Amino acid sequence: MNININELMASSGVQFGTSGVRGLVKDMTDEVCFAYVTAFLQYLNEKELISKNGKVGIDADLRNSTPRIMNTAAAACIAMGFEPINYGYIPSPAIALYGLHQHIPTIMVTGSHIPDDRNGIKFNTPLGEILKPDEEGILAQQIVINDSLFDEQNQLKQTNYLNNINPDAEQYYIKRFIDFLPKNCLTGRKIGLYEHSSVSRDCLKTILEQLGADVASLGRSDKFISVDTEAIRPEDVLFAKQWSEEHHFDCIISTDGDGDRPLISDEKGNWLRGDVAGILCAKYLQADTVITPVSSNSAVEKSQLFRNVIRTKIGSPYVIEAMQQTQKDDKSQSVVGYEANGGFLQQAEISQNNKTLSPLPTRDAVIAPLAIMLLAQQQTLTISELLKTLPQHYTYSDRLKDIPIEKSRQILTEMVKGDLATSLAMIKSFFPQLSNPISIDETDGVRITFENDEIIHFRPSGNAPELRCYTEADDEMHAEKLNKQCLKAIYQYLGQ
Repeated sequence: MNININELMASSGVQFGTSGVRGLVKDMTDEVCFAYVTAFLQYLNEKELISKNGKVGIDADLRNSTPRIMNTAAAACIAMGFEPINYGYIPSPAIALYGLHQHIPTIMVTGSHIPDDRNGIKFNTPLGEILKPDEEGILAQQIVINDSLFDEQNQLKQTNYLNNINPDAEQYYIKRFIDFLPKNCLTGRKIGLYEHSSVSRDCLKTILEQLGADVASLGRSDKFISVDTEAIRPEDVLFAKQWSEEHHFDCIISTDGDGDRPLISDEKGNWLRGDVAGILCAKYLQADTVITPVSSNSAVEKSQLFRNVIRTKIGSPYVIEAMQQTQKDDKSQSVVGYEANGGFLQQAEISQNNKTLSPLPTRDAVIAPLAIMLLAQQQTLTISELLKTLPQHYTYSDRLKDIPIEKSRQILTEMVKGDLATSLAMIKSFFPQLSNPISIDETDGVRITFENDEIIHFRPSGNAPELRCYTEADDEMHAEKLNKQCLKAIYQYLGQ
């Protein structure tokens, strides 16, 4: 069977988003997943990034559909003449790190934070996470697959192409943090670990305990729970406050499903925004330059903690490309990145106290909470007190669900028709209750700054049929109220 990947993306509904391919589980048939993995490996062959009979690492999150898709990925590797290595159920950054260490490509089966009826596949070359040029190269592939491998429902006839789980990648990931941080640096700290269905839950507990923390497991679930660090569920807000009041934790830590986006609370159970966590982590690591998407809190500039702050489009590939270019221009500087979801990226080796933290230029959910706890400890502050050392500008994010991407784009096009004066007038008509808009940034979606320094930012999600809304204000409750007002206005515009 001959398959054009560009055509497959259009016909299957399984498409590249901000991080790998994603789609409904019912659309991610074995044949579709097999085709995408084959195209990825064929692209690596073209670029001479994989050797003949080379190894390919595979791991996954804890969704119901992941074992099947892992098996399909392994089958595609074998069909292409490569050896799949099963690294089990470990975080996305763990497999990416080990791939860099071993100089092998890796594949992570995960839908990250999206619901269990969806899934996805992340691809890493031996050089790291695929970037937009790699994505274009994969989509351009014309592949041939053997029809006889599949039944009439496009599912694989053979049910097990995977070997036994190899623990090396998880152990290497854990060792990265233990070797960098001071021995027993978390002794005396009482930490709640909200485990839910995060694939990071076991290795994160190991890291915290090996650093000396007293760790209490909370909310472990055998059923997949969709935890989005940018749109925290009301029940998770309530859980954190109840747990903190009951147990008197120094903080609570969690991650999303595949362990590349962190959650950390203060001692009162209030979840930190991911972009604020990123600022504090970069400060602890003494970064020179910070790369972050346009949606992140403007406190990073207002703080004046860093030599340079560079803004990008939303998505880790854009942050990584900017980090690479910045490091290339000046190899002496320490370059890090973070996203509004809290995922932290590191371009080059960082040295502190005669110890080094190896580069990890993909989103990670472990270093940020560790850095925040240690920064608070250094300054003899609680985490809530540490937050007050930053400029007090607050962000809030939410989204309208079940809005097709094209519909979201149509709404944003209506906002910014014509020249700047016309667009500002149109925005004022959308949101008459707000102060006057004064500038528009279309780096990614539509980001509007108002006379009173408030910001609203709309963007179609790259992973799901959602219209995301980010708001900034000088008061936390007002940032949330502003967000709800903006989403309500869009909802009314849609006539719903």
